[in-house]
Amino acid sequence: MEEKVVFVTGATGYIGKRLCAELLAQGYRVKALCRQLPTTAPMPNLEWVVGDLTNETDLKTLVAGCSQGFHLAAYAKVWAKDPATFFRINVEGTTYLLEAALQAGVKRVVLTSTAGVLGASPDATTLCDENQTPIFPLTTAYEKTKAIAEHKAKAFLQKGMDIITVNPTRVYGPGLLSDSNAVTKILKQYGAGKWKFMPGNGQSIGNYVFVEDVVQGLLLALWHGKSGERYILGGENASYCTLFDTMGQVTGKTLKLYPMPLSVMMAVAKFQKLMADGFGWPPLITPGFVRKYNHHWNVSSQKAIEQLGYSITPLAKGLQTTWQWLQSS
Repeated sequence: MEEKVVFVTGATGYIGKRLCAELLAQGYRVKALCRQLPTTAPMPNLEWVVGDLTNETDLKTLVAGCSQGFHLAAYAKVWAKDPATFFRINVEGTTYLLEAALQAGVKRVVLTSTAGVLGASPDATTLCDENQTPIFPLTTAYEKTKAIAEHKAKAFLQKGMDIITVNPTRVYGPGLLSDSNAVTKILKQYGAGKWKFMPGNGQSIGNYVFVEDVVQGLLLALWHGKSGERYILGGENASYCTLFDTMGQVTGKTLKLYPMPLSVMMAVAKFQKLMADGFGWPPLITPGFVRKYNHHWNVSSQKAIEQLGYSITPLAKGLQTTWQWLQSS
Protein backbone atom coordinates (compact mmCIF):
# COMPACT_ATOMS: atom_id res chain seq x y z
CA MET A 1 0.00 0.00 0.00
CA GLU A 2 1.37 3.42 -1.00
CA GLU A 3 2.29 5.63 1.95
CA LYS A 4 0.17 8.76 2.24
CA VAL A 5 2.50 11.73 2.71
CA VAL A 6 1.11 15.26 2.91
CA PHE A 7 2.62 18.63 3.70
CA VAL A 8 1.00 21.27 5.88
CA THR A 9 1.94 24.94 6.12
CA GLY A 10 0.68 26.90 9.10
CA ALA A 11 0.98 23.68 11.09
CA THR A 12 1.60 25.44 14.41
CA GLY A 13 -1.38 27.77 13.97
CA TYR A 14 -4.89 27.56 15.33
CA ILE A 15 -6.41 25.43 12.56
CA GLY A 16 -3.17 23.83 11.39
CA LYS A 17 -2.43 22.12 14.72
CA ARG A 18 -5.84 20.46 14.73
CA LEU A 19 -5.56 19.49 11.07
CA CYS A 20 -2.20 17.79 11.66
CA ALA A 21 -3.65 15.80 14.55
CA GLU A 22 -6.55 14.65 12.39
CA LEU A 23 -4.29 13.72 9.48
CA LEU A 24 -2.16 11.57 11.77
CA ALA A 25 -5.31 9.92 13.12
CA GLN A 26 -6.32 9.17 9.50
CA GLY A 27 -3.01 7.36 8.88
CA TYR A 28 -1.13 10.03 6.94
CA ARG A 29 2.54 10.89 7.33
CA VAL A 30 2.77 14.64 7.76
CA LYS A 31 5.57 17.06 6.87
CA ALA A 32 4.80 20.27 8.73
CA LEU A 33 6.39 23.67 8.15
CA CYS A 34 7.36 25.67 11.24
CA ARG A 35 9.54 28.71 11.91
CA GLN A 36 11.11 27.01 14.94
CA LEU A 37 10.81 23.51 16.37
CA PRO A 38 7.89 23.14 18.81
CA THR A 39 8.73 22.14 22.36
CA THR A 40 6.16 19.34 22.32
CA ALA A 41 7.27 15.71 22.37
CA PRO A 42 8.04 14.09 18.98
CA MET A 43 5.11 12.29 17.35
CA PRO A 44 5.26 9.24 15.07
CA ASN A 45 4.70 10.08 11.40
CA LEU A 46 5.06 13.83 12.01
CA GLU A 47 8.18 15.47 10.56
CA TRP A 48 8.82 19.13 11.35
CA VAL A 49 10.52 21.16 8.63
CA VAL A 50 12.03 24.34 10.03
CA GLY A 51 11.77 27.10 7.46
CA ASP A 52 9.99 30.10 6.09
CA LEU A 53 7.17 30.41 3.58
CA THR A 54 9.20 32.90 1.57
CA ASN A 55 12.34 30.74 1.39
CA GLU A 56 12.22 28.63 -1.75
CA THR A 57 14.86 26.16 -0.50
CA ASP A 58 12.86 25.51 2.67
CA LEU A 59 9.73 24.92 0.62
CA LYS A 60 11.48 22.40 -1.63
CA THR A 61 12.47 20.45 1.49
CA LEU A 62 8.90 20.61 2.76
CA VAL A 63 7.19 19.27 -0.36
CA ALA A 64 9.78 16.62 -1.28
CA GLY A 65 8.16 13.18 -1.28
CA CYS A 66 4.62 14.50 -0.82
CA SER A 67 1.76 13.70 -3.16
CA GLN A 68 -0.73 16.12 -1.57
CA GLY A 69 -0.70 19.13 0.71
CA PHE A 70 -2.53 21.81 2.65
CA HIS A 71 -1.56 25.48 2.55
CA LEU A 72 -2.84 27.26 5.67
CA ALA A 73 0.01 29.64 6.52
CA ALA A 74 -0.87 33.33 6.16
CA TYR A 75 -0.32 36.71 7.72
CA ALA A 76 -3.77 37.26 9.24
CA LYS A 77 -3.16 40.07 11.73
CA VAL A 78 -4.95 43.41 11.61
CA TRP A 79 -1.71 45.37 11.09
CA ALA A 80 1.93 44.97 10.13
CA LYS A 81 4.79 47.33 10.89
CA ASP A 82 5.87 46.78 7.30
CA PRO A 83 2.68 46.89 5.16
CA ALA A 84 4.42 44.79 2.50
CA THR A 85 4.34 41.84 4.92
CA PHE A 86 0.82 40.95 3.82
CA PHE A 87 1.81 40.69 0.17
CA ARG A 88 5.12 38.97 0.83
CA ILE A 89 3.59 36.16 2.88
CA ASN A 90 0.07 35.82 1.52
CA VAL A 91 0.81 36.29 -2.19
CA GLU A 92 4.49 35.63 -2.81
CA GLY A 93 4.63 32.85 -0.20
CA THR A 94 1.69 31.09 -1.83
CA THR A 95 3.26 31.39 -5.27
CA TYR A 96 6.63 30.07 -4.06
CA LEU A 97 4.92 27.12 -2.37
CA LEU A 98 2.84 26.14 -5.39
CA GLU A 99 5.88 26.42 -7.67
CA ALA A 100 7.90 24.15 -5.36
CA ALA A 101 4.99 21.70 -5.17
CA LEU A 102 4.63 21.67 -8.96
CA GLN A 103 8.32 20.95 -9.47
CA ALA A 104 8.20 18.17 -6.86
CA GLY A 105 5.28 16.44 -8.57
CA VAL A 106 2.70 17.17 -5.87
CA LYS A 107 -0.62 16.25 -7.41
CA ARG A 108 -3.19 17.99 -5.23
CA VAL A 109 -3.15 21.04 -2.94
CA VAL A 110 -5.91 22.43 -0.73
CA LEU A 111 -5.48 26.20 -0.54
CA THR A 112 -6.99 27.92 2.50
CA SER A 113 -8.30 31.38 1.70
CA THR A 114 -11.05 33.31 3.49
CA ALA A 115 -14.74 33.97 2.86
CA GLY A 116 -13.83 37.64 3.16
CA VAL A 117 -12.58 37.63 -0.46
CA LEU A 118 -16.20 37.23 -1.58
CA GLY A 119 -17.07 40.61 -0.13
CA ALA A 120 -20.04 41.67 1.95
CA SER A 121 -23.66 40.70 1.31
CA PRO A 122 -25.83 43.10 -0.67
CA ASP A 123 -28.33 43.17 2.20
CA ALA A 124 -29.36 41.40 5.42
CA THR A 125 -31.16 38.53 3.68
CA THR A 126 -29.11 37.72 0.57
CA LEU A 127 -26.62 34.87 0.99
CA CYS A 128 -23.22 35.07 -0.69
CA ASP A 129 -21.94 31.97 -2.44
CA GLU A 130 -18.69 30.96 -4.13
CA ASN A 131 -19.57 32.79 -7.35
CA GLN A 132 -19.93 36.23 -5.83
CA THR A 133 -17.43 38.94 -6.69
CA PRO A 134 -17.13 41.77 -4.16
CA ILE A 135 -19.91 44.33 -4.48
CA PHE A 136 -18.09 46.74 -2.17
CA PRO A 137 -14.29 47.26 -2.17
CA LEU A 138 -12.37 44.94 0.16
CA THR A 139 -11.19 47.00 3.13
CA THR A 140 -8.35 45.03 4.76
CA ALA A 141 -4.89 44.12 3.52
CA TYR A 142 -5.51 40.54 4.58
CA GLU A 143 -8.57 40.11 2.37
CA LYS A 144 -7.01 41.96 -0.54
CA THR A 145 -3.87 39.82 -0.56
CA LYS A 146 -5.80 36.56 -0.09
CA ALA A 147 -7.89 37.48 -3.14
CA ILE A 148 -4.70 38.07 -5.15
CA ALA A 149 -3.30 34.74 -3.94
CA GLU A 150 -6.41 32.93 -5.19
CA HIS A 151 -5.97 34.57 -8.58
CA LYS A 152 -2.27 33.64 -8.73
CA ALA A 153 -3.11 30.01 -7.91
CA LYS A 154 -5.23 29.71 -11.06
CA ALA A 155 -2.06 29.72 -13.20
CA PHE A 156 -1.01 26.42 -11.62
CA LEU A 157 -4.26 24.78 -12.69
CA GLN A 158 -3.17 25.36 -16.27
CA LYS A 159 0.09 23.55 -15.47
CA GLY A 160 -1.75 20.39 -14.42
CA MET A 161 -1.89 20.73 -10.63
CA ASP A 162 -5.15 20.03 -8.80
CA ILE A 163 -5.95 23.00 -6.56
CA ILE A 164 -9.03 23.16 -4.35
CA THR A 165 -9.71 26.40 -2.49
CA VAL A 166 -11.61 26.56 0.79
CA ASN A 167 -12.98 29.78 2.25
CA PRO A 168 -13.66 29.59 6.00
CA THR A 169 -15.74 32.28 7.68
CA ARG A 170 -15.20 33.51 11.29
CA VAL A 171 -13.65 30.50 13.01
CA TYR A 172 -14.07 29.81 16.73
CA GLY A 173 -13.59 26.91 19.12
CA PRO A 174 -11.06 25.23 21.43
CA GLY A 175 -7.41 25.79 20.64
CA LEU A 176 -4.79 28.48 20.31
CA LEU A 177 -6.15 31.90 21.34
CA SER A 178 -4.61 33.70 18.39
CA ASP A 179 -5.86 36.54 16.16
CA SER A 180 -7.53 33.82 14.07
CA ASN A 181 -9.62 32.76 17.07
CA ALA A 182 -11.02 36.16 18.03
CA VAL A 183 -14.56 34.94 18.76
CA THR A 184 -13.28 32.52 21.41
CA LYS A 185 -11.26 35.32 23.00
CA ILE A 186 -14.45 37.41 23.16
CA LEU A 187 -16.36 34.46 24.68
CA LYS A 188 -13.66 34.18 27.35
CA GLN A 189 -14.01 37.87 28.21
CA TYR A 190 -17.81 37.63 28.16
CA GLY A 191 -17.79 34.68 30.55
CA ALA A 192 -15.50 36.64 32.88
CA GLY A 193 -17.88 39.60 32.81
CA LYS A 194 -15.29 41.80 31.09
CA TRP A 195 -16.89 42.33 27.68
CA LYS A 196 -18.74 45.63 27.68
CA PHE A 197 -19.72 46.83 24.20
CA MET A 198 -21.91 45.96 21.23
CA PRO A 199 -20.47 46.75 17.79
CA GLY A 200 -22.69 49.35 16.10
CA ASN A 201 -26.36 48.63 16.70
CA GLY A 202 -25.77 44.88 17.00
CA GLN A 203 -27.65 44.06 13.81
CA SER A 204 -24.63 43.45 11.56
CA ILE A 205 -24.68 39.81 10.48
CA GLY A 206 -21.65 37.55 10.29
CA ASN A 207 -21.07 33.83 9.82
CA TYR A 208 -19.47 31.78 12.61
CA VAL A 209 -17.94 28.36 12.02
CA PHE A 210 -16.76 25.81 14.59
CA VAL A 211 -13.09 24.91 14.17
CA GLU A 212 -13.73 21.16 13.95
CA ASP A 213 -16.06 21.78 11.02
CA VAL A 214 -13.26 23.61 9.22
CA VAL A 215 -10.81 20.75 9.86
CA GLN A 216 -13.28 18.22 8.50
CA GLY A 217 -14.00 20.53 5.56
CA LEU A 218 -10.30 20.65 4.70
CA LEU A 219 -10.10 16.86 4.64
CA LEU A 220 -13.29 16.57 2.61
CA ALA A 221 -11.90 19.07 0.11
CA LEU A 222 -8.79 16.92 -0.29
CA TRP A 223 -10.84 13.77 -0.76
CA HIS A 224 -13.82 15.00 -2.78
CA GLY A 225 -13.13 18.56 -3.94
CA LYS A 226 -13.16 19.35 -7.64
CA SER A 227 -9.97 20.94 -8.95
CA GLY A 228 -10.36 24.63 -9.72
CA GLU A 229 -13.37 25.02 -7.44
CA ARG A 230 -13.73 26.96 -4.19
CA TYR A 231 -15.86 25.89 -1.23
CA ILE A 232 -17.16 28.09 1.57
CA LEU A 233 -16.65 26.42 4.95
CA GLY A 234 -19.14 28.28 7.10
CA GLY A 235 -21.44 27.88 10.05
CA GLU A 236 -24.49 29.84 11.17
CA ASN A 237 -25.31 33.36 10.07
CA ALA A 238 -26.01 35.46 13.15
CA SER A 239 -26.20 39.12 14.16
CA TYR A 240 -24.04 40.44 16.97
CA CYS A 241 -27.16 40.58 19.13
CA THR A 242 -27.78 36.89 18.49
CA LEU A 243 -24.12 36.04 19.04
CA PHE A 244 -23.99 37.73 22.45
CA ASP A 245 -27.41 36.36 23.46
CA THR A 246 -26.07 32.88 22.73
CA MET A 247 -22.91 33.59 24.70
CA GLY A 248 -25.13 34.62 27.60
CA GLN A 249 -27.04 31.35 27.39
CA VAL A 250 -23.95 29.13 27.39
CA THR A 251 -22.11 31.07 30.12
CA GLY A 252 -25.17 31.62 32.30
CA LYS A 253 -24.47 35.37 32.39
CA THR A 254 -26.41 38.30 31.02
CA LEU A 255 -24.22 41.35 30.58
CA LYS A 256 -25.33 44.88 29.83
CA LEU A 257 -23.57 45.76 26.59
CA TYR A 258 -23.13 49.37 25.54
CA PRO A 259 -23.68 50.18 21.86
CA MET A 260 -20.51 51.45 20.24
CA PRO A 261 -21.44 53.73 17.32
CA LEU A 262 -19.40 53.10 14.21
CA SER A 263 -18.25 56.71 14.23
CA VAL A 264 -16.72 56.20 17.68
CA MET A 265 -15.18 52.87 16.65
CA MET A 266 -13.66 54.55 13.59
CA ALA A 267 -12.18 57.33 15.71
CA VAL A 268 -10.63 54.78 18.07
CA ALA A 269 -9.32 52.72 15.15
CA LYS A 270 -7.74 55.77 13.49
CA PHE A 271 -6.05 56.74 16.75
CA GLN A 272 -4.74 53.19 17.27
CA LYS A 273 -3.49 53.09 13.67
CA LEU A 274 -1.71 56.41 14.23
CA MET A 275 -0.02 55.06 17.37
CA ALA A 276 0.89 51.84 15.58
CA ASP A 277 2.48 53.60 12.63
CA GLY A 278 4.23 56.12 14.84
CA PHE A 279 5.38 53.98 17.77
CA GLY A 280 4.96 50.37 16.64
CA TRP A 281 2.19 49.55 19.14
CA PRO A 282 0.03 46.81 17.55
CA PRO A 283 -3.57 48.05 17.30
CA LEU A 284 -6.58 46.04 18.40
CA ILE A 285 -8.51 47.25 15.38
CA THR A 286 -7.88 49.31 12.26
CA PRO A 287 -10.16 51.50 10.11
CA GLY A 288 -10.39 48.78 7.47
CA PHE A 289 -11.93 46.34 9.94
CA VAL A 290 -14.35 48.96 11.30
CA ARG A 291 -15.64 49.54 7.77
CA LYS A 292 -16.67 45.88 7.67
CA TYR A 293 -19.26 46.61 10.38
CA ASN A 294 -21.15 48.75 7.86
CA HIS A 295 -22.14 45.59 6.00
CA HIS A 296 -23.63 42.13 6.48
CA TRP A 297 -21.60 38.99 5.83
CA ASN A 298 -24.25 36.33 5.16
CA VAL A 299 -22.89 33.27 3.38
CA SER A 300 -24.10 29.89 2.20
CA SER A 301 -22.15 26.66 2.67
CA GLN A 302 -24.59 24.70 0.52
CA LYS A 303 -22.04 23.86 -2.17
CA ALA A 304 -19.70 22.25 0.39
CA ILE A 305 -22.62 20.41 1.96
CA GLU A 306 -23.81 18.99 -1.36
CA GLN A 307 -20.49 18.28 -3.07
CA LEU A 308 -18.17 17.45 -0.15
CA GLY A 309 -20.51 16.05 2.51
CA TYR A 310 -19.72 19.01 4.79
CA SER A 311 -21.82 19.52 7.92
CA ILE A 312 -22.36 22.47 10.26
CA THR A 313 -22.25 22.50 14.06
CA PRO A 314 -25.04 24.76 15.42
CA LEU A 315 -23.72 27.98 16.93
CA ALA A 316 -25.18 27.26 20.39
CA LYS A 317 -23.61 23.79 20.49
CA GLY A 318 -20.24 25.05 19.26
CA LEU A 319 -20.13 27.90 21.77
CA GLN A 320 -21.17 25.53 24.56
CA THR A 321 -18.32 23.16 23.71
CA THR A 322 -15.93 26.10 23.53
CA TRP A 323 -17.07 27.50 26.89
CA GLN A 324 -16.62 24.11 28.55
CA TRP A 325 -13.10 23.95 27.11
CA LEU A 326 -12.30 27.46 28.36
CA GLN A 327 -13.41 26.54 31.86
CA SER A 328 -11.42 23.30 31.92
CA SER A 329 -8.25 24.85 30.51
